[in-house]
Amino acid sequence: MSSRVRACLRWCGIALAILLAGGCVALLILWLSLPSIEAPFDYTPTPSSQVVDRNGVLLYDAMDADAGAYDPVSLEDIPDYLEQAAIATEDASFYSNPGFDVRGLVRALWLNLRSGEIVSGGSTITQQVARNLLMQAEERQEQTLLRKAREILLAYKLSQHYEKDEILALYLNTTYLGNMAYGVEVAAWRYFDRPVSQLDLAQCALIAGLAQAPTSYDPYVYPEAAFERQQVVLGLMEGAGYIDSGQVQAAVDEEINFSSDWYKITAPHFTLEVLSKVAALYPEEIQQGGLVIETTLDASLQTRVEEIVDYYLAALNANTTESAGHNVNNAAVVVLSIPDGEILALVGSPDYFDESIAGAVNAARALRQTGSSIKPLTYAAAFERGYSPASVICDVPVTFTTAEGTLYSPRNYDLVYHGPTPLRTALACSYNIVAVRLLDQIGIDALMEMAHRLGIDNFASSQQAGLALTLGSAEVSLVDLTEAYGAFASGGTVVESFSVARVLDVEGNELYTAPEYAPQQAVSPAVASLITDVLSDSAAREPAFGSTSVLETPFGAAVKTGTTTDFHDNWTVGYTSDYVVGVWVGNADNSPMDDISGIDGAAPIWHDVMLTVQSEDPEPFEPDTALVEVEVCPDSGLLPNAACPHTVTELFLPENMPTATCDMHRFVEVDAATGLLADDTTPESRIVTRRVTIWPAEAQAWAVERGLVSNLQVELDETDRQGTGLKIAYPANGAIYCISGDVPPATQRIQVQVDAHGSSFVELFCDGESIASWTTRPCLAFWQLVPGEHVFSVISGDYSDSISITVNESCTGERISQ
Repeated sequence: MSSRVRACLRWCGIALAILLAGGCVALLILWLSLPSIEAPFDYTPTPSSQVVDRNGVLLYDAMDADAGAYDPVSLEDIPDYLEQAAIATEDASFYSNPGFDVRGLVRALWLNLRSGEIVSGGSTITQQVARNLLMQAEERQEQTLLRKAREILLAYKLSQHYEKDEILALYLNTTYLGNMAYGVEVAAWRYFDRPVSQLDLAQCALIAGLAQAPTSYDPYVYPEAAFERQQVVLGLMEGAGYIDSGQVQAAVDEEINFSSDWYKITAPHFTLEVLSKVAALYPEEIQQGGLVIETTLDASLQTRVEEIVDYYLAALNANTTESAGHNVNNAAVVVLSIPDGEILALVGSPDYFDESIAGAVNAARALRQTGSSIKPLTYAAAFERGYSPASVICDVPVTFTTAEGTLYSPRNYDLVYHGPTPLRTALACSYNIVAVRLLDQIGIDALMEMAHRLGIDNFASSQQAGLALTLGSAEVSLVDLTEAYGAFASGGTVVESFSVARVLDVEGNELYTAPEYAPQQAVSPAVASLITDVLSDSAAREPAFGSTSVLETPFGAAVKTGTTTDFHDNWTVGYTSDYVVGVWVGNADNSPMDDISGIDGAAPIWHDVMLTVQSEDPEPFEPDTALVEVEVCPDSGLLPNAACPHTVTELFLPENMPTATCDMHRFVEVDAATGLLADDTTPESRIVTRRVTIWPAEAQAWAVERGLVSNLQVELDETDRQGTGLKIAYPANGAIYCISGDVPPATQRIQVQVDAHGSSFVELFCDGESIASWTTRPCLAFWQLVPGEHVFSVISGDYSDSISITVNESCTGERISQ
C-alpha cells in the first residue's frame, strides 16, 4: 500500500472519528435537554373550549364536566379488544420495540423523500405518548428532523424506565378521541354511555380508530367515515391474529347506537359543524382546549325555529278524519342575514339524536332535488337575454325530444293550460310549461351558468342535463339555494354564508376573525330587482295560490315554493331586504310524503320563521333605479293600441323596452245583420265597430277549445292571410308523442289544425281514413293517440298537404313542480 493511500485512509479515519465524536456530543446534549419523564404521570387535560352564540350565550361546552373530560382507569379495566385494536392499528411491534420502530422509521423516511414533504412520521405508541405529553405545543407542531430525534430519544427513555403495560395504559388514558374526550374511559361514556370495561369488539374497534383523526372520523358528524375506519381497524386486528374473520363480520354487522345523553348542546348540526371547521384550521389549539368560538348563531331565534319545525311536523302527521298523516319526518331551516350571509339559525333535522329519521344527517347540507324553487334562476338568466316580466310565452301542450331521443312533455301542477302568459304570471304562479319553454329558448347552459354565478356548483353538465333542470331535476343543498336567493335580496351580490365570527385562544388572543363582507356582483341590481318584484307580487301569484295563502306577510317578502315528483321534497325560500329564509321538508331516506306540496308543507314553516326573524318592518322593496316603467298590453307584452281591452304598467331594463305595438287586439267594422266583416256592399246603417282578438298561431287550438274564437275572428284571420292555400298547421311533421300511464286515456289526444284559405270544402284523413271535414272555419279536430306511425293528410279541391307523426307506448316521467 502506497504512502499516499495510507495518508488518505488516515485522514478519512480522523474525519470519521471527528464526526462520530461530534455526533456523540450532539446526542449527549440532546439527551440532557430532554424533559423529565415523570411529567406524563402528572398529566391533566387542558381547559374546555366553548362555542357561544352571537350574544355570548353558551351553545356547547366542549369538555362537559358531567361526562368527565379526563378519567384514567387501570389497564385491567380496559378490554383486551381495545388494547389489541390500539396495538394493531398504531404500533404492531409495541411489545418488542425499544420505543421506536426502525422499520417504521425507514418506511416513513422513504415516503417523505418520495413526496418531498413530511407525510408520515412512523410514530410508535411510545413516541405518541412522548410527543403529546412531554413536548410543548410549539414543538409538537414542528415538522423537523430535530423534533423527530427528540421524540425518538424520549420514547427510548420512557421504554427504559417504564413497563410496556404502563406506557400502554398511559396512551389509552390520554389519547384525544374526539369531542373533547381524552382517554378511552371518557370516550366510552361520550359515545356509548357506559364505562370502557363494558365495551364489545365493535365498539372497541370504533374508538381505537378515532385516534388517528378524531375530527375526520367523528361518528356524530361523519358516521360513514367512522364506520369505514372501524372496518380498517378490524382488518388489522385480524391480520395480527387477535380475532378471526367471523368475529370481524359480526362486529361489522353489529348495529351501534351512539349516546345522546351527554350532549348538552344547542343547534347540534350547526355547532358540531363549527367545531369541525375550527379543528381543521387549528388542530393543535382545539386539542389544547381553552378556545372561545364566537359564532353568528342567535340562540333564542334557533330555539324558536326548532319549535316552529316541531309544531308543523306534528300537524302534518296528525291523524284526522280525512287523513292518517302525510308521512313527513324531517325538515331543515336556514336563516341568513343580508347581505353578509351570517347564519342566524340552522336546523338540520327536528332531532339530531333520533336515529329513526336519520336525525344526525344535516338536511340543510344534503343534496336534494329542488322542484320549482330553482325557477327564479331561469328567469334571471332570461331577463339578461332580452326577456322581461311582460314577455309572453304560450302555456299550451308541448313535447320535446331529449338528447337521448326520449320524450319530455311537461305539465303544470294544476294540470291546466293557461294560453298566452306573461312571464310575471308564469313565475309567480309557477307554471311549468312556460318555464320549460323559456329554458328551451335561452338554452340550458344559460341556467347552469347563472347557478354557478350564484354559488351552486353541483349542477350536472349540459350534456347530461335536460329541460327539466328548470323544474328542479338537479340536486342542490338548502344552504346553497338560500344563498342564491340571498343574491337577489342583496341587489345581485354573492352571498356566502358563514358561521364563525371569531376564535380566541386560551389566553384571550384572537386566532381568527371572519373577513369583512366584500360584495361581488353576480347579477346586475336591475335583474335582481326584477326577480324580487315578481316574487313579491301577491296579485301575480293569486291565480295559483289565492289571496290569503301562507306566502303572504304583513311586510314585503319575495318567496317561491317547490315540490318534486311524487312529493319527495317540499321547498319554500324567500326573503326581505334584511333576511333570507330557506325551508326544506321531506324524509332523509327519500321516501315520498303523502300528497303534500311546498305550499302546504314547507311554506307554513317559512311563514312563521320569517315573522319571527323579521320582528321589525323591513325596508320595502323598491325597483332598481335603472329600471323603467312602461304601459303595455298584458296579452301580448307590447305597447298597447286603442283596441287593447286593458293595460298594465310593467318594469323593463332600458334595453328591453318594447317598441312594437300590440297586434292581438283590433277594432273592425262588422255587418250587424250577418256578424261578418263589413265590406263595400254593407249599408252604413248596419256597420258597427267590434273589438276582436287574434290569437297567436300556437294558441289557436287552446283558444278554440275554450270557446274564445268567434267566426268573425276566424274570418279576420283568414283575410289577413291573403291568397288560397292548404296546410296542416299542427302537429308538426315528424312530431313524436307518447302514451302516459298516469293520465286518463280520454285526455291523451292531440288537436289537428288545418289552415285553409279560400277553400270551400276541406277533408282530413288519418292513415287514409276520413276523420273530419269542414265547410266553415276554423278547421280543428281532436284525435285520440294510438301507438305507431301515422300519416295525416288534408284535401280541398286541387290542394293537399300531409305530415307524419309517431306515437310511442310510453314516455319519460315528467316532473310536477310548484
